[in-house]
Amino acid sequence: MKQFTSIPEAFEWWLKNIYPSLPPDIKKGKPVSAWRDYTHGGGISEKRMREILVEFGHFKVDIILTYEP
Repeated sequence: MKQFTSIPEAFEWWLKNIYPSLPPDIKKGKPVSAWRDYTHGGGISEKRMREILVEFGHFKVDIILTYEP
């Protein structure tokens, strides 16, 4: 199991390690447009990154916020 400290970090790992091995019919649509937006500076929100990771990368996203006064 691999853990990440942020959504962008996990998304970058997914782009380098999982995206290239996706079958061509899966790469159409959302994954390829997200890849294009991220790599060519078009901008991609963390919400969209999270959706791609969950749908195409088998990720479980837990958000932990800790306030320590």
